[in-house]
Amino acid sequence: MPERIAGVTRQQYRDAMARLGAAVNIVTTDGPAGRHGFTASAVCSVTDTPPTLLVCLNKGSSASAVFHANGVLCVNTLAAGHEALSNLFGGRTPPAERFAAAQWKVSATGAPMLVDAVAAFDCRIVRTVEVGTHDVLFCEVVGLAEGGVPHGLIYFSRRYHAIRGGHGGGDE
Repeated sequence: MPERIAGVTRQQYRDAMARLGAAVNIVTTDGPAGRHGFTASAVCSVTDTPPTLLVCLNKGSSASAVFHANGVLCVNTLAAGHEALSNLFGGRTPPAERFAAAQWKVSATGAPMLVDAVAAFDCRIVRTVEVGTHDVLFCEVVGLAEGGVPHGLIYFSRRYHAIRGGHGGGDE
């Protein structure tokens, strides 16, 4: 007889996921439905042919309808020092106040691109899959920008951590 696998509670899952370090991103959009943005660590590469990444978006968030209606987004990877901006986009602050706290340029899709992001991925949403409380947005990357910022920002164990980028083997 096969072993029965015990279920995993929501809190156990959340606690374990807190131990999975991830880059901190601000995901933005602009278009007919307006401008909006949110902080996300649930972003990852899917394939490089065509360049595609995925973004997980809470279906119950104030941003959800805006992102779906606009059909475009920009994933702005944050640098060390962007902790306050991350918190602002992760809270209940109105979108206009969120965007007033940083410098943005308009990407090719029209989505706001953070001027001092470590990297920015300008995307069209090409597919959406519903999974539980979230939509998984598959996004084709149509433009890129890389900043000259040497320090990234990750979220691990429910805290921000600055990380230093290297250039392959030498001391900086």
